[in-house]
Amino acid sequence: MAALGLEMLRSEIGVCGALTQVGRVHEVGRGLLRVTGTGDRWRLGDRVRLDGGTHLGGEVVALDATCATVLTDGPVDGIRLGDEVELLGAGRIAPDDSWIGRILDAFGQPMDGRPLLRGRNERAFRADPPAPAARRRLGGRLETGVAVFDTFLPLVRGQRIGIFAGSGVGKSSVLARLARGVEADVTVIALIGERGRELREFVESVLGEDGMSRSVVVAATSDQSPLVRRRAAWTAMTVAEHFRDQGLQVLLLADSVTRFAEAHREVALAAGEPPSLRGFPPTTSHLITSLAERAGPGADGAGDITAVFTVLVAGSDMDEPVSDIIRGVLDGHVVMEREIAERGRYPAINLLRSVSRALPQAATTEENALIARARYLLGAYDRAETMIQAGLYVPGSDATIDAAIRVWPTLDAYLAEESPAGGIGASFSRLKQILESAGA
Repeated sequence: MAALGLEMLRSEIGVCGALTQVGRVHEVGRGLLRVTGTGDRWRLGDRVRLDGGTHLGGEVVALDATCATVLTDGPVDGIRLGDEVELLGAGRIAPDDSWIGRILDAFGQPMDGRPLLRGRNERAFRADPPAPAARRRLGGRLETGVAVFDTFLPLVRGQRIGIFAGSGVGKSSVLARLARGVEADVTVIALIGERGRELREFVESVLGEDGMSRSVVVAATSDQSPLVRRRAAWTAMTVAEHFRDQGLQVLLLADSVTRFAEAHREVALAAGEPPSLRGFPPTTSHLITSLAERAGPGADGAGDITAVFTVLVAGSDMDEPVSDIIRGVLDGHVVMEREIAERGRYPAINLLRSVSRALPQAATTEENALIARARYLLGAYDRAETMIQAGLYVPGSDATIDAAIRVWPTLDAYLAEESPAGGIGASFSRLKQILESAGA
């Protein structure tokens, strides 16, 4: 214990600087400060700390020849003109293997009341992805413990998928099942803008002791500054990269990209960037794509980051800016619909609107044939559902629709099942049995 304390002290001393750059508050606005005396050492994106008794943090969001504009992490109540503003420098964290099993905030500080050891190597929050020509291709298929993902929507190593859903449709429950079931050495979970009461429930009830033993949770609650909420996504990705570079297989679960983009919108508008994409600033697209590109297959000798991003879709609008931007850089998308949840089937995945770009390579010829046949029958039922429910369809009029009517109840229930013992192979055997029993 004494050795651990000494190591923690050394790591903290190692990041202390001999000199401190200080500016002074010149103007106080609504969450924004104008700081003078900054000189040429202050840079865009640097972290600062106010020393006027508030110990409030902030970030430099704009610079001109005379001063820096700082967006604070919290209310500016109590700040006076002339208060000192200390320059902390570029935001960096130093992940360590001992972070597994811990809950962190957006700055890599512990939230569970226990000391946290800094790693030996600092990393920037906003790092570049691996060189495109050096990255490996997508890897082998992963077992997920969920039948629909083990068959129709396969997840492979290094894949990036999105779960698109409205609020209250069950996307968090899907994330929880993936967190428990997907094969990975380490799971990194980013809870961005979540309700504060849900953190402990997620850790204790959803992950449980076994899930937490291989996980790092990074949380920023909905009441925190947009700077903090935005940084939580970068922190989680940086932690995932730390383990990836050791050759480990990492599962990254980020909930949600929408709140990440909304936090950036608040920061960017405060910094003077004009709104364009339905209120989102032009930099939103690059922000989202650069985050997603950091996940995926690593270079030779490194591991992979298999990423699942959730996207809040208001009114089932898949063409709203955040959904449209991220869908273009993902390797698959899963669409969840309120109508399916309202009739009691969870996960409420609309299979016909969902796709995994790991297919057809991730399945055998026989498995692809089963997937194609099942999708074809579900599509036939969907097209004829209005007539069927209204009693207008006459049995025997169309052999395909007849087969679809026979197989639909069992096949729809199958989409909510957990994978049987035996994993992927057993899931396909079960699917084949369903189709054969209905004569489909």
